[in-house]
Amino acid sequence: MIETPYYLIDKAGLLRNLEKIAYVRERSGARALLALKCFATWCVFDFMRDYMDGTTSSSLNEVRLGHERFGKETHAYSVAYADYEIDEVISHADKIIFNSISQLERFAGKSAGIVRGLRLNPQVSSSSFDLADPARPFSRLGEWDAAKVAKVMDRISGFMIHNNCENSDFALFDRMLTDIEAKFGALLEQAEWVSLGGGIHFTGENYPLDLFADRLKAFSEKYGVQVYLEPGEAAITNSTTLETTVLDTLFNGKNLAIVDASIEAHMLDLLIYRESAKVAPNTGDHPYMICGKSCLAGDIFGEFSFPEDLKTGDRVSIQDAAGYTMVKKNWFNGVKMPAIAVKELDGSMTSVREFTYRDYEQSLS
Repeated sequence: MIETPYYLIDKAGLLRNLEKIAYVRERSGARALLALKCFATWCVFDFMRDYMDGTTSSSLNEVRLGHERFGKETHAYSVAYADYEIDEVISHADKIIFNSISQLERFAGKSAGIVRGLRLNPQVSSSSFDLADPARPFSRLGEWDAAKVAKVMDRISGFMIHNNCENSDFALFDRMLTDIEAKFGALLEQAEWVSLGGGIHFTGENYPLDLFADRLKAFSEKYGVQVYLEPGEAAITNSTTLETTVLDTLFNGKNLAIVDASIEAHMLDLLIYRESAKVAPNTGDHPYMICGKSCLAGDIFGEFSFPEDLKTGDRVSIQDAAGYTMVKKNWFNGVKMPAIAVKELDGSMTSVREFTYRDYEQSLS
């Protein structure tokens, strides 16, 4: 038994997503790059590598990790590159995507020997959260003026356009892609490749994979471009749990159970977006508020139902704990960092990383 808390990556869950990604790649001709900003737990990269074409990044550290640990095609993107990191970024990348024309011009000389692209902002997105909306007013994410971009087409060969966010609606994806064609069609005709980014939940249940793949293929053939997708959540959704143990129970108007993990430290994205975690099973006549062990008053995973009263030592399994979790875990309160474990296809389980006091100490100075 592995001591809780720990993240448990189930390869069978990963495989369900990866097989859908492989199907879309085969039917559409699109290439799929793992978005490391969402999931960068490299102990399963060797398993994912056979179903994907490489990685895409948002920083020097991510591009280096993608190059060294995943291999295959490595795309480098950043909102802004610093002078001291640009040479190393280029040394690890197959393509570099600049966020702005000014960054492209600033590093034109240094990047002359690598495939270059530019991020476009179509000023429309599927995001319902202003915090995550790349097309929000005054957005710094990408260029929107086609006339300005046309003047630098001699320096780039492709584009990255990321305006989907947890979009499980194919019709909405289709409409937004049509809008992109209307705004940037003349530029797309001059391009060799186009990345449509991530945030497309095409591995979800009942998503029309054939319609999606055929739309990508039609787009690719219309403009003569290699299409890229950058699945993050789509690659790892419903593949990982955060396994916890109840440390204490109390009643304060509601039944409360305190577990040995923290939403603030171990599932921060839920706190940022004020969303509840998912727990399985979530049925029964015994409701509990599951609380984290940090001192933050709002360190609460959510309210769930259980078949029996919870008691100290019981296990609580927090679902869908891969995307934007391990990449954001932190040492708030010095709370024990969850280990990382992998469940193999044959059902065996292995702990691949445990964190100690020394890791906490060395994260500071």
